[in-house]
Amino acid sequence: MSPILLLTSSPRPDSLSTKIATELAEKIKSNNPGKTLVKRDLASDNLPHIDGPFTDAIRTPADARTPEQQELVKVSDALVDELLAADTLVIGTGLINFNIYSSLKTWIDNIARAGRTFTYTETGPKGLATGKKAYIVLASGGVYSQGPAAPLNHAVPYLKSVLGFIGITDVETVYIEGVAFGPEAAEKAIGAAQARASELALAA
Repeated sequence: MSPILLLTSSPRPDSLSTKIATELAEKIKSNNPGKTLVKRDLASDNLPHIDGPFTDAIRTPADARTPEQQELVKVSDALVDELLAADTLVIGTGLINFNIYSSLKTWIDNIARAGRTFTYTETGPKGLATGKKAYIVLASGGVYSQGPAAPLNHAVPYLKSVLGFIGITDVETVYIEGVAFGPEAAEKAIGAAQARASELALAA
């Protein structure tokens, strides 16, 4: 069976996004015997940021790349292979400055590859990473899923846009929000997120 790919991105050791995303991924695995779970901690991976030489390398046909260019795209190629092999994607992130962690953005920059995860056609871009289910787990101090602060939540719309662009359109979201409103509110938010994660895992 195709593996579950778990991506966590918070640098905090007590991260709620990491906690709930991990619980969700493990529950999906438990409910689907035979599945494997691949974990990638983006906060500690220190993935390379894209730069000019990397951009030149990925725009060069694979069989025409120099040894130096092959080395530059090696990590990106491995990340793309890892993504394409999975049929389930669980992404954990906190809401930082109204968007995702930079470590997760760097992962996206490495896997959004023309010819591998999307292609250009006469009618526009077409995603190639199809047939996958994705789950976004977002933790935030305030409430951003609805209400007056919702327009400031750029994380979920951005992730859904990127995932859709590469062909992943079946996306569910788990919010852990309002945790800065005191211990009681945090406990309630965690409980609600865990219940939502259990519900989604059963349906997976």
